[in-house]
Amino acid sequence: MTEIDSSQDTRSGAPARSRSSKPAPTIYDIAELAGVNPSTVSRALSKPGRISAKTEKLIQDAAKTLNYRVNPMARALPTGRTMTLGLIIADITNPMFFDVVRGAERAARESGYTLIIAESQESGEREAATAERVAPSVDGMILVTTRLADEQIADLAELRPLVVINRRIDGVDAIVPDLEPGIDQALTHLAELGHRSIGYLYGPSGSWMSSARWEALLAKSVELGMSIVEIGPGIPTLEGGRASMTRVAASGVSAVVAYNDLMAIGLLRAAQEKGLRVPGDLSIVGFDDIFGSDFTSPPLSTIRTPLALIGTLAVRRMLERIAADDRRPAHGSRGKAPAISTELVVRGSTGPAGA
Repeated sequence: MTEIDSSQDTRSGAPARSRSSKPAPTIYDIAELAGVNPSTVSRALSKPGRISAKTEKLIQDAAKTLNYRVNPMARALPTGRTMTLGLIIADITNPMFFDVVRGAERAARESGYTLIIAESQESGEREAATAERVAPSVDGMILVTTRLADEQIADLAELRPLVVINRRIDGVDAIVPDLEPGIDQALTHLAELGHRSIGYLYGPSGSWMSSARWEALLAKSVELGMSIVEIGPGIPTLEGGRASMTRVAASGVSAVVAYNDLMAIGLLRAAQEKGLRVPGDLSIVGFDDIFGSDFTSPPLSTIRTPLALIGTLAVRRMLERIAADDRRPAHGSRGKAPAISTELVVRGSTGPAGA
């Protein structure tokens, strides 16, 4: 007995259409349900904020009722825009990126954009390949703690509007926090506790931000009459901080400022495992104030960076660039960007030298 494939039309051999399937709703269906013109629906769905809030809600409710879904690729045909942005981060497991992503996503959503997130796993080679794959599908890209060379970043900026977080490159838009306030406060705090010799737990060897933090620490330590040594470079993870313990002990410093909170926490754990008292034998300061930095015992003193604000400002800068390319006002632009200042958060991991 031959079994008939019910997915085929028995007369033509063509795939049979499901009896229950219905044509996908269109903007004309939404317009009819909402009682507005199709052009008004188009503006409401592609450029939120361009019509009255009352009419926009009416249209959004109608679209929801009809289960309407925007096809980004179809929308890109007439407009040249996919209404998507690419965000490439170095390590998706690093809590430092949580608030950056949240701030960026919120700003993108408010302006009718979708954020696509990709990871480079701290590899410049992977980052380059990822950016090459993502670029054709998005209207712009944001690189967070990029590991690419300056020339590679400049080349990407020629392909798509580009914003870089935590890196400065001539001719490329960048969002970089002001390091001096937080570092000044941290070293002044350590000096007042009697520390005269400190170490800097260096991050990845190719990290622009790690170098920038070192230069700021060096300048301030000289001003305060403190000695400072580089320890590293190292990987910016818990294991990277743990692996630095031998060099920290050999350096003879009484306090350490780490490239990031993960390295600081890794060092704190390793010190305690070796029987050292934190902060009695070694004071430790992290960087960024990530989620969980106050969960350690003792809680970690750290230099706070406004991560969510950085993500928000990066998206707003990107929208300005896209708008400039389109020669139209930027939706979501808020004028002059506010200062991005760092600040010291004092907790239990710092104390008097030799206490």
